[in-house]
Amino acid sequence: MPAVGKDIAHDSAVTHVTGKSQFIDDAAPLAGELIAGILPAPVAKGTICKLDVTAARNTPGVVAVLTAVDLPEMAAFGPVLHDEWLIVRDEISFLGQPLALIAAETQDALEAAVAAAIVEVDAEDPILTIDEAIAAKSWLSEPRTIQCGDLDAGFAEAGHVLEGTVDIGGQEQFYLESQACLAVPGEQRQMHIHSSTQHTTEVQMLVAEVLGIPFNHVVCTCKRMGGAFGGKETQAAPPAMMAALLARQTGKPVRFVYGKDDDMRYTGKRHPFKSNYRVGFTDDGRITALDVELFANAGCSTDLSLAVLERAMLHTDNAYYLPNMRVVGRLCRTNLPSNTAFRGFGGPQGVASTEHILHDIARHLGIDALDVRNANVYRGDRNVTPYGMFVQNNVLPELFDAVRAESDYDARRAEIERFNAESPTHVKGLAVSPVKFGISFTRRTLNQANALVNIYLDGSVIVSTGATEMGQGVNTRIRQIVADELGVSFDDVLVTATSTDKNNNTSPTAASAGTDLNGAAATDACVRLRERLQPVAAAMFAEADDGFAAEPAAIAFADGHAIDSRRPDSRIAFGDVARAAYEQRISLGERGFYATPGVDFNRETGKGHPFLYFTNGVAASEVTIDRLTGEMVVDRVDLIMDVGESINPGIDRGQVIGGFVQGMGWCTTEQLVYGTDGSLKSYSPTTYKIPAISDVPMELNVRFLDNPNNVVSLRRSKAVGEPPLLLGLSVWLAAKDAIASTGSNARIDLPATGERLLLALAEHDVSRLADA
Repeated sequence: MPAVGKDIAHDSAVTHVTGKSQFIDDAAPLAGELIAGILPAPVAKGTICKLDVTAARNTPGVVAVLTAVDLPEMAAFGPVLHDEWLIVRDEISFLGQPLALIAAETQDALEAAVAAAIVEVDAEDPILTIDEAIAAKSWLSEPRTIQCGDLDAGFAEAGHVLEGTVDIGGQEQFYLESQACLAVPGEQRQMHIHSSTQHTTEVQMLVAEVLGIPFNHVVCTCKRMGGAFGGKETQAAPPAMMAALLARQTGKPVRFVYGKDDDMRYTGKRHPFKSNYRVGFTDDGRITALDVELFANAGCSTDLSLAVLERAMLHTDNAYYLPNMRVVGRLCRTNLPSNTAFRGFGGPQGVASTEHILHDIARHLGIDALDVRNANVYRGDRNVTPYGMFVQNNVLPELFDAVRAESDYDARRAEIERFNAESPTHVKGLAVSPVKFGISFTRRTLNQANALVNIYLDGSVIVSTGATEMGQGVNTRIRQIVADELGVSFDDVLVTATSTDKNNNTSPTAASAGTDLNGAAATDACVRLRERLQPVAAAMFAEADDGFAAEPAAIAFADGHAIDSRRPDSRIAFGDVARAAYEQRISLGERGFYATPGVDFNRETGKGHPFLYFTNGVAASEVTIDRLTGEMVVDRVDLIMDVGESINPGIDRGQVIGGFVQGMGWCTTEQLVYGTDGSLKSYSPTTYKIPAISDVPMELNVRFLDNPNNVVSLRRSKAVGEPPLLLGLSVWLAAKDAIASTGSNARIDLPATGERLLLALAEHDVSRLADA
């Protein structure tokens, strides 16, 4: 039976729940292995006046201490621009930036060495927020622009114009496994890095560069990650680089694993954004002109911020036709750890800006926000994005109609209005939000993948690709695809650990493209293997029956056998065909390759075709807020997702629900709080509130749209890793709807924490009492 389309469990599900899955810090220590750590900078901005690590080096159990003085040839690094120092030379850029690297025999020795170091700095006032960066003109980039139509004409056509601002908060990835790596030195300057990373090739390259050796001298391997959510796309590299430097210095294996608190303090997060906007619209809410400025808090260096900003700009239209639009983006340099990739990669921030604007339009006009969204949604010949890409296979109007009917939206809206008019203690809100998420890397080069497929003499198969497994089930999906392509059972296929010595020059597992890219590369390898095995099987059928002519084109592989379509009852075991091919010295291994066709985007003109296709979805969320405490309960969510033809419906459902809840957390409870000195105050599970089981919707209805028309993608499936997260915005919008129903004019920025909701209600109540 085919494996694709089946609810096959995640291939590590059992070992995960039984605690048998091995992560980097589970591996037994190697002989002579050392523990690595850093001496963190004590201020967020300043200049080093004195750094004396003599006592640290003399601490019992300490084997090595390295400062910038010990590494004079070390250059700045970065995934795009080399503008961040691994170890501080003179100027400190963020609180906790490494001043020195330490290798010790025990954790106690490591901590004693940190305490023994003498550090004196000339501190300065740090820049921490977007507003502070704007005031100081602290930039990391020149402005970037995407625009279409004629803004002046659009505003002239508008019957109404609104201006406003919304602040969009950041988010901690909160993966369960912290940044972790093990560096093992080998012969001839070689280094083997075991890393919890989404991008083995980047770790390989940056480690090689910091060690001053060729790329082929470094092998980076990733078996699995205990979560990542974008936080291990680039930021797994610095710990690997530091561990590698110490391993080279000592000649011993070095393990570097952040504790959870330090991981949260010292690593980058989702970018906070500020959106300033001016919007013109008609009496029915149709947008005629939209002018938006997006400012992103990039932190101390560029990292992936340019690409994050670009995707935010590309998703500012979300699901809506905007005939006259300009969006200008700017990166702010601040004294925080460099912000980085996070599930959605800027898309959520761009969409949040526009959804906030639509909410304001509806409120200004006094009409239902769902009707405003319907008035603007892509449909018919209103199907060209601001960057000039056509919205093909557009199911957005169908999704809106479906969620309105299936959620019983109109009846519930009437009931909520009645409830709000009568309840003195609680207030309800209801909102619908859509997503149109582009699938592909916006950097054209990254839209490629390779895969290695090997068949063994018993017919079993092993696959290696550049995809990294972080819990999203990419290995399971690839096993399903390869099993069907070769006609063997799912259990006869294994996917090995991702490693740069098997798959070179790989792209990160990101942009929701892991299965699309690597599954297509594996398919390419399987097609070549099938073509190679068909003549072998045809000859075997002919040999078994003298009157039966060999016809390779008639051979198919299914159910673990070779089958001749002319005599389907006659079968040869797949393993027998493999052995026969081996006897004839025919290769049973193949490297496949895939490059996404047709993707291109001109950053100078802001025009192009940056995505292969769009994944779409819609959610209706209802909330209840306690007027006395600000506590919010998510009563019900109806979510419809367009996943094309699912490769694994069970895993896709898990991704959709998990993504939605993570997005809901970003919009409601997850608030990053910093002190004026740049210290993160919400740095642990006790102070940073990800959704708990008590926070998930009381009723959650999830349905996949039947859409077999996505012919451009692998198996007509659609990526679902990131798009559902953006539907969490519907909960934020429902909270805004609830607050607005009380008559409050308070601006509800993201996240809509209980404190913010209570203050918004209190502000209105105080104002009302004053008027009375």
